[in-house]
Amino acid sequence: MPDLPLYREIRRIHLGSNEILPGTSTKASYSVGNLPSGTRVAIQMEIFRSTEPGPHILIIGGVHGDEVNGVEIVRRTLESNLYKDMLSGTAIVVPLLNVYGFINYSRDVPDGKDVNRSFPGTLAGSLASRVARIITKNVLPQIDIIIDCHAGGQGRYNYPQVRITKGDEESYGMALAFNPPFIIHNPALNGSLRKAARLAQKMCLTYEGGEALRLDGYSIARGLAGIQRTMHHLGMISESPPEMGTPVEIEHASWVRSSHAGLFIWSKSSGALIRKGEPLGTISDPYGARKVVVLAPREGYIIGHTNAPVVSQGDALFHIGY
Repeated sequence: MPDLPLYREIRRIHLGSNEILPGTSTKASYSVGNLPSGTRVAIQMEIFRSTEPGPHILIIGGVHGDEVNGVEIVRRTLESNLYKDMLSGTAIVVPLLNVYGFINYSRDVPDGKDVNRSFPGTLAGSLASRVARIITKNVLPQIDIIIDCHAGGQGRYNYPQVRITKGDEESYGMALAFNPPFIIHNPALNGSLRKAARLAQKMCLTYEGGEALRLDGYSIARGLAGIQRTMHHLGMISESPPEMGTPVEIEHASWVRSSHAGLFIWSKSSGALIRKGEPLGTISDPYGARKVVVLAPREGYIIGHTNAPVVSQGDALFHIGY
């Protein structure tokens, strides 16, 4: 466990209307608003505290409502009793932040705003801004580390990866403990939870795996194992899965885009190491008159790809990291 002074003392935790005492577990709820029908929608969280001092970790899914892999990963941590009999510290668990997007099979909330571009948020703002503000105001000051579970967009698959802010050495150490296939070093986007965490001097790992509205067993398993490894590294739990190789570190990434419109069939998928000039897939017109081979523009790894069968000129096909 990192030797930080704040890990060596028991700190107070207030969520909802109560203080959560060491050695207890409870639930807290924050009202976000009402559906047009009048049905109340709230953010639900569960809190688990050890009797021993240690890190305070936030494990969160569903910041984008359609990214169901993240929701399932966090749900499985609860189902597997991961937080039962923790050796030290506190876990705050939010399986589903964007309830509105989840209900509507949408990345965003009904007003079209992206919660992960709305941090730190305000309670007087848009729905997305209010959702973000609940985390920024009530949870962020009380935690040290965030594991934020995501997936790719609709029709876009992300190979399991952890994204951290370039130059953040503490988060880098946590990413190594998580042991994903890829560690992506890139700047945090304005309005994102990772950027809010960075400004608040908190560590944040953004896990990406699979695609929206589609459960992916491999991405879920790697995410769940990564959370277990990270908590074991922090001294919070006694056991964790063995590491699965050394993560590939990605400093830069760019998209290979479609030069033509047509039917797209990939021959190389995410996770693959590719060489410059190697065929990655084909784009064919519907009448059999033309077939264009998509070539790799450089050596690197495919860290994401589209699953769209029909593409237009300029559409993103392969995300290449190097």
